[in-house]
Amino acid sequence: MTDYTRPITPELAKFLDSGVVAVVRLNEATALRDAAVAVLAGGVSAFEVTLTTPGAVEAVRDLVAANIPGLMVGAGTVLDAESARAVIDAGARFVVSPTLEPEVIGVCVERNVICVPGGMSPTEILNAWRMGASVVKVYPSSSVGPSFISNVLGPLPFLRMAPSGGMTLENAADWIRAGAVAVSMAQAMMDPGVIKQRNWGELTARAKRVVDSVAAARRERAGTRA
Repeated sequence: MTDYTRPITPELAKFLDSGVVAVVRLNEATALRDAAVAVLAGGVSAFEVTLTTPGAVEAVRDLVAANIPGLMVGAGTVLDAESARAVIDAGARFVVSPTLEPEVIGVCVERNVICVPGGMSPTEILNAWRMGASVVKVYPSSSVGPSFISNVLGPLPFLRMAPSGGMTLENAADWIRAGAVAVSMAQAMMDPGVIKQRNWGELTARAKRVVDSVAAARRERAGTRA
């Protein structure tokens, strides 16, 4: 019988540390360094810049070059091998896709970079895992709800899943209780309006609120399993 379990590497452990990924999707790549510092102050180290943001690859390069202690920079909405290579060359330490893209997974496995492809059905999620996904992004998670995670983990307990899409400050912990290893937070935490206003205190407060709720949910889940 095939063993589908895989160990968590030190790099992946850092990615999953807070259980929260900050996702930036903006009309222009401005003030990203300040935004990254703000969420890092709230306890979120994984900072994802989506390729739908103009100048995203250069933004990733600049953030990596800034060498912000504790920050892990990644890229999202990566849809093909060429884009995967570009963001990895720019210094991205994790690569996220909204869909299952075998070529992207292949590049990440080849370059030994954390890969988070998207999947919406148990079949897609398992296929992504078999191809070498580090974590599978359940997207759009708002279409299913937290029970989807626990239902899939029943027969497939070795999977690592992180929901994305529709996360709120209030419901993030529900997904962790259901068995998710992390949650991706875009609009609710990385509100473009808050970033445009450069309200870094608000950004830090939102990040801390989610991190604290996720930590409490992890403790609760660990106690349930004990």
